[in-house]
Amino acid sequence: MQGQPEPTRARGSNTQSVYDALRHEILTMKLGPGSPLDEVGLSERFSMSRTPVREALLRLSADGLVTTLPNRNTIVSMIDFAGLPPYFEALTLMYRVTTRGAALHRGGRMVDEIRAHQRAFATAVVARDAYAMIDANREFHVAIAEAAGNGYYTRFFARLLDEGRRILRLYYSTFDDRLPRQYVDEHEEMIVTIEAGDVTRADALATVHAAQIVRQIQEYVARNLEEPMALPLK
Repeated sequence: MQGQPEPTRARGSNTQSVYDALRHEILTMKLGPGSPLDEVGLSERFSMSRTPVREALLRLSADGLVTTLPNRNTIVSMIDFAGLPPYFEALTLMYRVTTRGAALHRGGRMVDEIRAHQRAFATAVVARDAYAMIDANREFHVAIAEAAGNGYYTRFFARLLDEGRRILRLYYSTFDDRLPRQYVDEHEEMIVTIEAGDVTRADALATVHAAQIVRQIQEYVARNLEEPMALPLK
């Protein structure tokens, strides 16, 4: 009947669909930093009431992906380049601790899953598919974290990797999406080291892998800090 609230189950499903769609568009830079997110326009786009749209925006705000301004308008959050140093510190730590942990436990049955994500990553690199590269890279490192066996690490690392997606997208564009083969080779070395149970080398490889990514992103930021969104995206 007209005027009655949406059933809770349907509303929850609607909220999830809006959240998933907008999150994907933000993380892939289809919706760039500063893009307006109007509740009325979004409710028309998704053909639903404003309630699930508002709830989806609240979830995205909790993720740090959208910002509500003093005038109550909502926009896609800007990328906090000034906040990158502590982010890189946390990211490097998680690369190291998860790769060490996976080597300590020798990956178990998870090695097959790690290899599957690595194949997807290598395929995406050859295809110059930036979005597939970012997705496969995330899943590769999350699988390593799962092999390490600490759920807290896995959840924290997954969030860090998600927070870095937009920066990676900008960074990959500096290569015209031709990612260096070095990244693929370093992943392969990690897998071999995890299977061998070489904790010390796993730590060393993860440290080097994180350091070169951090260094190159820092160089990109230094070159483009004044106009960080100037690069064209595909």
